[in-house]
Amino acid sequence: MSERETHPFGPVYDETSRILILGSFPSVKSREESFFYGHPQNRFWKVLKAVTGYQGEVSTIEEKKDMLKMYHIALWDTIASSDIEGSSDSSIRNVVANDFSEILETGKIRAIFCNGNTSFTLYGKYCADATGIAARVLPSTSPANASWSLQKLIEQWHRELSPYI
Repeated sequence: MSERETHPFGPVYDETSRILILGSFPSVKSREESFFYGHPQNRFWKVLKAVTGYQGEVSTIEEKKDMLKMYHIALWDTIASSDIEGSSDSSIRNVVANDFSEILETGKIRAIFCNGNTSFTLYGKYCADATGIAARVLPSTSPANASWSLQKLIEQWHRELSPYI
């Protein structure tokens, strides 16, 4: 059964942010932890660490924020609130999109990337006109995207992100 959920935490960005990576909406585990990609099977942090070459730990929220800021990466989600069943992107209904104006005004965003097709589709439908910036889709780091190995994800994300890091 779907429930109305509101995004429980804010974005990560600063005045040096050049890349904005968008998810769709936090998973149940991420909502519990109050931070992005909290599910242990999600490969986001492994992929980003490999793509950037970051040598530090990314176990705590602060360590993850440090890595993002070091590589000028802003992180947020497309959806501010929606009806959703658990963590299922396919169940998302009645979307209210996030406002990206503060991130875009504060940072130096040169590219927007969506982590997966759901985020990309929602961004195109609800956000692209407001931002005036076309987004590019990256293969999802979700464990549900089993057809992409960790190595394949790293290679594709590296191809797309490296010009901006």
